[in-house]
Amino acid sequence: MYWKLEELTWEEAEKAFKEADYVILPTGSLEQHGLHLPLNVDSLRATYLVDEVLKSSDRYGLKLIKLPTLPYGCSEHHMKFPGTITIKPETYIQLIKDIGLSVYRHGAKRFLIMNFHGGNLSALSIAMQIIRRETGMKTYLVHWTSYARDLIDAWTTPGWGHACEHETSIILYYRPELVRKHKIVKPKIRSRPPISSFRYFNEITNTGGIGDPTKSSAEFAKQLIEKVTERILKALKETIDVEENRN
Repeated sequence: MYWKLEELTWEEAEKAFKEADYVILPTGSLEQHGLHLPLNVDSLRATYLVDEVLKSSDRYGLKLIKLPTLPYGCSEHHMKFPGTITIKPETYIQLIKDIGLSVYRHGAKRFLIMNFHGGNLSALSIAMQIIRRETGMKTYLVHWTSYARDLIDAWTTPGWGHACEHETSIILYYRPELVRKHKIVKPKIRSRPPISSFRYFNEITNTGGIGDPTKSSAEFAKQLIEKVTERILKALKETIDVEENRN
């Protein structure tokens, strides 16, 4: 069973919060994704891929509430490409905290952030700590790509990562009309310094992408989504089992 919070009345929301095993916040971004993909790739992935988890939740006996996708993220590293909107980490931390505290006040048992943009991870980690410290509410993070990495590695060559064969495949599967197929090219990756540094993406790649989107496949995306959805649902169910065994 699942609910989408924005579609409920307040009476229905009150009941859903009491019943839900997890309240899920999908987090994306609005940032450049190369020459062939739209700016909202991460937010599209967040919306569609969390919906996949919702639709299969009954198989694991889970009750889930999905919050509206957060369409902005921490994207300073993409700001040299027009269209990117970035949120300062301290602002993002406060926003995630406020959302978490809101669902806690409504009686949420667990707050789950499902993230689809790597640039959000540092701020999300801090926000999770603050929420747990201030409320005691169990707060979790699922970074979708972490559950898919070995499957993508087995399918393609190393070096994928942004506006790549993986992300392009997923958009081809859900929203093929948004892919500028005539613009798909393999980017040129620029050499990197031998020590770690902050780099803007135009210092890394000529197109804004990393990987080889010419290898993209909607069929691969379909298979990947099915497997990763199962992995995530299994992890969510096992997390509840671990909690219960501790008590």
